[in-house]
Amino acid sequence: MILVKAGGGRDLNWDGLCADIAGLRAAEPLVLVHGASTLRDEIAARLAIPVRTVVSPSGISSVYTDGEAIEVFLMAYAGLANKRLVARLLSHGVPAVGLSGVDGRLWEAAAKKDIPVLENGRTKLLRGNLTGRVEKVNAGLLRLLVDNGYVPVVCAPAISYEGEIVNTDNDLAAAVMAGALGITKMVYLFEAAGLLREAGRDDTRIPRVGREGLDEVMPFAQGRMKKKIMGVRKALESGVEAVYFGDGRIAQPLRSALAGNGTVFGGAAA
Repeated sequence: MILVKAGGGRDLNWDGLCADIAGLRAAEPLVLVHGASTLRDEIAARLAIPVRTVVSPSGISSVYTDGEAIEVFLMAYAGLANKRLVARLLSHGVPAVGLSGVDGRLWEAAAKKDIPVLENGRTKLLRGNLTGRVEKVNAGLLRLLVDNGYVPVVCAPAISYEGEIVNTDNDLAAAVMAGALGITKMVYLFEAAGLLREAGRDDTRIPRVGREGLDEVMPFAQGRMKKKIMGVRKALESGVEAVYFGDGRIAQPLRSALAGNGTVFGGAAA
């Protein structure tokens, strides 16, 4: 089984990805996790609700999520992005079923209401945050769909143990899900040729990283890429044999990534 995590950037080739899934699913079942960050920002701007990005003391950036922000998040991710992607897959002949992490307690998270953030060189505690870290996955629900020929299309948010809807990091949640499903191959698609030594320069792509080389390449991960590397680490620790980073902008993004044309972590290219 292959788990694909597609980012939420503006320039991802969604039709190319859907065509790849249509062609590959006959040989191997797939589960798709998607983002919607660009759409979220557009909706927030139209509603005049600012998107607030905060940075942890360790340098990891994330979006602060209060009550208004979680409503925008639901509109963008579980609403427009998820259903548009399901419809696009259906048009390619793929029997897709859209779910958020809330549905069926698909993604259960430990809530993090208070988070330390770095502002103006000082660490402060930010309260009232509606986020959480996914710890449990309803793998039975996903297997029920996959075993009956469906392709699950999954996105944040998650649900906390207390039953509250919480924002969560898709990259890390997907890695937890990969472990729960016994996934052997995991693919991250985004708007770059792979992990780059120099951000914005595709010609600095790092083609291969061994299991013991993650610490060495972490300094090259800028911004959101840090969480993707953290997701790679979690996936490999959870039993995934190989994780592939691939360029989501090209004609056959999934096929190209699985062929090793991006960055391969932990295993040989397929």
